[in-house]
Amino acid sequence: MTTTLHLLQMRASLQAGNPAQALREADLGLAAEPESLELELGAVDSLILLQRHGEAMARLERLLQTRPDSGEAWFRLGICRLRMSGDEPARAAFERSTELLPDAFHIRLHLAEALQALGRHPEALVQFFRAVTGAQAKGRWLDDGSTAPALRDRVRQAMRVIDVGRPELFFGAIEPLIKEYGLDELVRVRRALEGYLGLAPLQSPDPRQRPTFFYVPDLQPEPYFARELFPWYEALESAFDGIRADLQRVLGEREGLQPFLDFSKGARKDDYLGSRGDLDAAAWDAYFFYRHGQEFGERLQACPATAAALTQVPLTRIDAHAPEVLFSLLSPGTVIKPHHGVTNTRVVTHLPLIVPPDCALEVGGDVHEWQEGRCVTFDDSFLHQAWNHSDRLRVVMILDTWHPRLRPAEVLAIRRLVESIGDFNRQAGVD
Repeated sequence: MTTTLHLLQMRASLQAGNPAQALREADLGLAAEPESLELELGAVDSLILLQRHGEAMARLERLLQTRPDSGEAWFRLGICRLRMSGDEPARAAFERSTELLPDAFHIRLHLAEALQALGRHPEALVQFFRAVTGAQAKGRWLDDGSTAPALRDRVRQAMRVIDVGRPELFFGAIEPLIKEYGLDELVRVRRALEGYLGLAPLQSPDPRQRPTFFYVPDLQPEPYFARELFPWYEALESAFDGIRADLQRVLGEREGLQPFLDFSKGARKDDYLGSRGDLDAAAWDAYFFYRHGQEFGERLQACPATAAALTQVPLTRIDAHAPEVLFSLLSPGTVIKPHHGVTNTRVVTHLPLIVPPDCALEVGGDVHEWQEGRCVTFDDSFLHQAWNHSDRLRVVMILDTWHPRLRPAEVLAIRRLVESIGDFNRQAGVD
């Protein structure tokens, strides 16, 4: 009998619920092909079903000496350790398995349960969330019909942990500030968090405004903001000549310029950019001074007038998120397609540096034509787009600051909350 036939017989026996016969077929196949990982794992599965966990563990330990990167072997070792040695040895094996098989949501569920049993609740919450969202991204665990019957109770329990744990974590992040400043000062932030968690319906009264991440209610919705709200405009605009000279050095050297958009994760260029001519020639490039809160000190040093002017601006500060400050370069003929920003808690300012004719910004349906040296601030959670219909380069400096109608206590709470959500999402593998 060939090894392939033994493998087929083993699979059929396991499916038929006959682990003893599956074990015999696996061992016969291994006698002819001792390096077969699938046969070895089938033998282990058979031993586990037969409740012979000690034998299964011994085989797995031998297997892992030669196949240390087998995530499936580590998973089965976790199952055996759970039966024989307890949650901590099992956790270590499940953790190693998920490192090797990060998309295996069923293994991540085992890891989460082991962490929960060990009282490591914050870590368990992250793993439960990652397991459930990973499964649902593949159309699984959406309801009873998309969940294997043997897993339904465990998945329901995972969802209960998530439904309780995430609100506790995020409301807990701002509770000290509520105690310090009072609920009246932070009621809008609490409502925003309820909306983010899906605990209460929340949307802007203006249909043009649709933040993709976080919406604070009762902030007067307005596409553009009055200049009087930003006393620091004067410092920025008075530095225009020096900032533009910095830009000219950057354009001359070209070092540090990069595409603003990242298409490495499957997004298509034409989802974001358009062109009056050749789409291949369309480009939106950037020279970042800050991105996602990370400072590029060498670029600030290379642009001293810009760096000095920015010290006069109350930039948004959120660890790993903000500020974002850059020279934004829009190539001739390029259109940035209509889109919404992530939140209405911060606003975006442009200082136009090079503006040919036929270039404009549109926010909420209202068109603004940039004027070199004159700032404009808008709420990018409104549907907005921009275009360069000229045959020359257009450049504006972009920076973000807090919404001018937020109270100081709200700024503190939003910063703490966004950092907490961001930390959790990074641990959970959520973009």
